[in-house]
Amino acid sequence: MASALMTAAAALDPQAMLTRFGAWAVLVVVFAETALPVVGVFLPGDTLLLPAGLACSLTALGAARLSLPLVLTCAGAGALAGAQTGFWLGRRGGRAVRLRGRGEVRTGRAEALFVRYGPRRAVLLGRFVPVVRTLVHPAAGLLGMPAVSFTLWQSLAGIVWSQSLVLAGYALGESGRRGTVYLTPAIGAVVAAGLLPPAIAWLRTRRARRR
Repeated sequence: MASALMTAAAALDPQAMLTRFGAWAVLVVVFAETALPVVGVFLPGDTLLLPAGLACSLTALGAARLSLPLVLTCAGAGALAGAQTGFWLGRRGGRAVRLRGRGEVRTGRAEALFVRYGPRRAVLLGRFVPVVRTLVHPAAGLLGMPAVSFTLWQSLAGIVWSQSLVLAGYALGESGRRGTVYLTPAIGAVVAAGLLPPAIAWLRTRRARRR
C-alpha cells in the first residue's frame, strides 16, 4: 500500500511530468484539474505552472527545457477548455456529477461561493482557490449560470490565472540561478494566497455562529 502511494506521488511530481511529457503535461493536467472533479482535486495546478514557466528560462537544464510560447498556449487552452467542459458536465449531469463523502462537502462550498458573491465573482475567485478551482465550474452548470456569462468570466479568470503563473515562473528563472531557489517558497505563497479567502470566510462564519 505504501509503495503504491509513493509511486502515485512520484507520478504526480510536477518536475517529473515536465521532464517526461514537456508542455503537453501542462495541457493535460490543467484541463483535467478544471474539467474532471473526480481526479482534478488530486492534480497539481499552481504547483505545475510555476515550474513549467521556470523550465522555459535560460537557467533551465536538461530535458525539461521548454518553449515559453508553447507552455503559455497549453496552459491557456487547458484552463479554458477544462472549465468549459466542467461547466457542461454540471449542466448535463445535474446532481449526478456530485462527489460523495468529503467531495460532497467541497462541492457545497463551491456552490456557497455563488450564494455569497454571485455567479461572476464566484467564477473569478474560484479559479484562484485550490480544490475549489476543480469544483466551481461544474457548480456553475449545476446552478444554471447562463452559458454566455460563464464563458466570458471563466475565460478572463483562466487566462489571468494560467498566464500569470507561467510568466512568474519564467521571471524567477530569468532572474538568474539564485532565482530558482525561490521556486518552492513562491509555490507555497501562491497556494496560501488561494486558500486565504475561504479561510477568512470560514472564520467569519464561525464567529457568526458563536454570536
